[in-house]
Amino acid sequence: MSRPKVTFPEKASSKEELLEEVKQRKRKDIDWRKGRAFCLVYYPGEEREEKIKAIYDQFYTENALNPTATPSLAEIEAETVSMCADLFHGDENTRGNITTGGTESILLAIKTARDWARKNRPQVKKPNVVLPESVHPAFMKAFHYFDVDFTVTQTGADGKADVKALREAVNKDTIMLVASAPSYPYGVMDPISEIAVIAREKNLLFHVDACIGGFMLPFIKELGYAIPSFDFEVDGVTSISADIHKYGYSSKGASVILYKEAALRKFQFSLYTKWHGGIYGSPTMMGTRAGSCIAGAWAALKGIGREGYLEMAEATMKATRAIQSGIETIDGLEIVGKPDMSLIAFTSNKLDIYALADELNKRGWHFERQQLPPTLHLTVNYIHRNITDEFINDLREAVEVVRHKKMAHLSSKVQAATVKGLSKILPAGTIAKLQKGSGDSIENENKAAMYGMMGALSGTQDLEEIVLDFLDNIYSVK
Repeated sequence: MSRPKVTFPEKASSKEELLEEVKQRKRKDIDWRKGRAFCLVYYPGEEREEKIKAIYDQFYTENALNPTATPSLAEIEAETVSMCADLFHGDENTRGNITTGGTESILLAIKTARDWARKNRPQVKKPNVVLPESVHPAFMKAFHYFDVDFTVTQTGADGKADVKALREAVNKDTIMLVASAPSYPYGVMDPISEIAVIAREKNLLFHVDACIGGFMLPFIKELGYAIPSFDFEVDGVTSISADIHKYGYSSKGASVILYKEAALRKFQFSLYTKWHGGIYGSPTMMGTRAGSCIAGAWAALKGIGREGYLEMAEATMKATRAIQSGIETIDGLEIVGKPDMSLIAFTSNKLDIYALADELNKRGWHFERQQLPPTLHLTVNYIHRNITDEFINDLREAVEVVRHKKMAHLSSKVQAATVKGLSKILPAGTIAKLQKGSGDSIENENKAAMYGMMGALSGTQDLEEIVLDFLDNIYSVK
């Protein structure tokens, strides 16, 4: 994908001109308002959206950088954190902050653990975090940014963290354990209570990443679903991350990072007292903090309430079970694992799953493609409550189309195998060539060969170089 160079504008565009230009650009985007996207967007319905947006707009220009200038935002953030602490079985000593998203919450959890270790484990020169392979890659980003070592352990056949493997990986430099509630790839809960035993025995910090599940799990548990304890109710859990802009249905971007004890959160803060501009103290990664996002998070929790979240959770799980049951009735498709929540991954040992993804894209559906093994991933939320039959019908049709494309299936298999064998001499334009024929909209996507190749190269330096080039290209003009 290449874009023409854009020069700095000489004159102002009118509101109408800008709106028309954006309208044209958005035609390329996923049609999520009709429930066609199983990722990225979480929608609570028009009435709730308008309520949240109204409060969001009240703080459009506000900056939460200096709480003495905007005490209203400081109050709103503290109240939001308190509501979240209550939801996750915290107490009067629980502390936290609103962040821009799950990645920032995770970055802060790791930064806090590192600085906690510097004070409480001075003998540890290179701190280490032990975590299962199913955790979100944001943790790897945090380890890279903060120069923290990590040990990845394999998950069990059920996709959950292997408690024995985690225990065996702990060494004298380990400062923290991590688990997911649930993990993103297959939607399964790690055995958090069992991992907490190790944390207590070894006097380690224990972070639970509930970014995807934090604002679903408490409500489906209340509805009677078999959800194990995962939050501060578990003795040994010291911090939790949960995204309010996912199943909390607030505006992007808003997440919360919570700590069991106030003393632990102090390691999160950044402070510099020798600046000529005055004393500088910052609670999170960001300096400037968008007041609108903080206010939107508060508005979502207050404007939806427990009753609203229970209603949406019930509708979401009903849709999830309908889609899951539909997939299970289609010959050749198989659900991976036993999802505890509203995340579904499915695969096939008879069909090219990436070719199936292409066929679904042509029908206007958008979702994530996964690897190791190749699966298609659906994140079901409230917006999908009325489209389950439509999706399953399209899925059946797409399966039949792919079933009759044996040669195409063989071709992408051979291409992936060839790439794996020739990875050392992979030409620079491979990604572009494999994307040839893809249009600007998801209906025109044709990526089976590309994803087959990427799966073949997974974990290699070759794939890393390809992805780096891809990122450079997609965010550039030429």
